[in-house]
Amino acid sequence: MDTVKLGRNGQLSLPRAVMKRLHLGNETLLLDVTDDGVIRLRPAAVLPIEMYTPKRIVEFEGESAVDEITRDAVRKALAHAGG
Repeated sequence: MDTVKLGRNGQLSLPRAVMKRLHLGNETLLLDVTDDGVIRLRPAAVLPIEMYTPKRIVEFEGESAVDEITRDAVRKALAHAGG
């Protein structure tokens, strides 16, 4: 069993052997405390997000543009289906 020391600012460091065993590097971890006081750390999935610029929004709109014939056909089909 390994031990860790809680720093003055609430930080702790995992022993190198534990990090190696779990194949951890510069990771984001989720911390959970159970009702009986057990502290669990689990790897978190961190996914990049894209902030849409006005230019990117125009690109999306252009890609999803529909010609007038297709739009009329869809409207007609929806009206026929009761939508």
